[in-house]
This record gives sequence, C-alpha cells and structure tokens, in this order.
Amino acid sequence: MATETPGRNPLQGIKVMVIDDSNTIRRSAEIFLLQAGCTVILAEDGFDALAKIADHQPDLVFVDIMMPRLDGYQTCALIKKNSRFHTMPVIMLSSKDGLFDRARGRMVGSDQYLTKPFTKESLLKAVAAHCNAAAA
Repeated sequence: MATETPGRNPLQGIKVMVIDDSNTIRRSAEIFLLQAGCTVILAEDGFDALAKIADHQPDLVFVDIMMPRLDGYQTCALIKKNSRFHTMPVIMLSSKDGLFDRARGRMVGSDQYLTKPFTKESLLKAVAAHCNAAAA
C-alpha cells in the first residue's frame, strides 16, 4: 500500500455526492471517500439530491438506481439535462448487473456503472478516473 504524503493525495478536496436510500451504503461510501480526502455530501433520494446539487455543486455524483420517489435513472437524466450540471460525472450504483440496466444508465447519460456491493478500491478508482479526466 502506498503511503500518502500530505498535499500529494490526488483525491484531496474532490467533492463527491452519494445518493442512496440505504443508510448502510451511504455510510460505507462516506467512510471510504473521507479516508481518501474527499469532501462528501449525502442524499437519501433524488429530490434530496437535486436540492443539494445546486447548493454544493459536487465534482462527481454516485447515484443508486432503485430509490423511492425519484429513481437513479430519473435523477441522472435531470442532472444531465441541466445546463449548469450536464458535464458533472454521474456514476450509477446498483445491485443489478444486467445488460439492460447498464444500457438504460447510458441512455440517461451516466458516465459509469458500479455494481453493489462496491469495494473501496472500485469507488476510489471511479472518482480518480472521472475527476482526473475533468481536471486534465
């Protein structure tokens, strides 16, 4: 495991939003992201998230697909249709790993699809891939 030198952490200060109706998933993601130096914003569903996106303007959003009220597909589509946020990377989180689900995620504009349960490594790799690409 590489040692992290202060100021050299590539994920330091990246603002990440995690939208999931499961408290366990939100907390797991939050712990992994905070350990990596990210700033974390949590939301319980799409409505909660849309209000917070305008206030916090995250660099990247993880969104669960299966949520009450406004599901992940609808939430992603609304983010991508907004002229202020359409370039914001949105990564779908789902326990479903079917081709149809992945295709539907792409259709609404998602940038990546992570299957649950995710690992710390897969979560951080996704953040690094999209945020370093955005910064380049």
